[in-house]
Amino acid sequence: MAVSDLVRRPTGFRQVLASGFLLAGMAVTVGSALLFQYVGGYIPCALCLTERIPYYVGVPIALVALVLAAGRAPAPITRGLIFLVGLIMLVSLGLAVYHAGVEWHFWPGPTGCAQVGGGDLSSGDLLADIDAVHPPSCDEAAGRFLGLSFAGWNAIASALFAAIALRSAFARADRFA
Repeated sequence: MAVSDLVRRPTGFRQVLASGFLLAGMAVTVGSALLFQYVGGYIPCALCLTERIPYYVGVPIALVALVLAAGRAPAPITRGLIFLVGLIMLVSLGLAVYHAGVEWHFWPGPTGCAQVGGGDLSSGDLLADIDAVHPPSCDEAAGRFLGLSFAGWNAIASALFAAIALRSAFARADRFA
């Protein structure tokens, strides 16, 4: 069966379910990163911030895909958006694997990720103090849970989201009950 035939298949419950899961899962993933930063006090490195970009782009696309799938919009558009989310999550997977490799010292990180000393915010010149605070080095994991850093867990989440999106983009539609 040609790809054009797969894309023209009608959409149904599988695409609605997948779009909803992708939207919720990706929002929770990036939301957790923001909570760790703003509530937990973890300062993200430059690669951590870059890893969030696919989520910032993918969440709104997944929302549009969910609305279109639930509204039974034209199948090629809905499937195309779900496929796009899958591609975005593959980019996220690549970024996460790269960052995890940097943390495990398998390869060097970007030169802009070097460890620089933190700043002291008590001197009285707040703007100068803020300029003196630098993010942590990209090659040191802020923490590990079950042996994986945040980048490692992001790689797993991104692979899961990519697999769900790509499978759903070409899956048969189960009709609504």
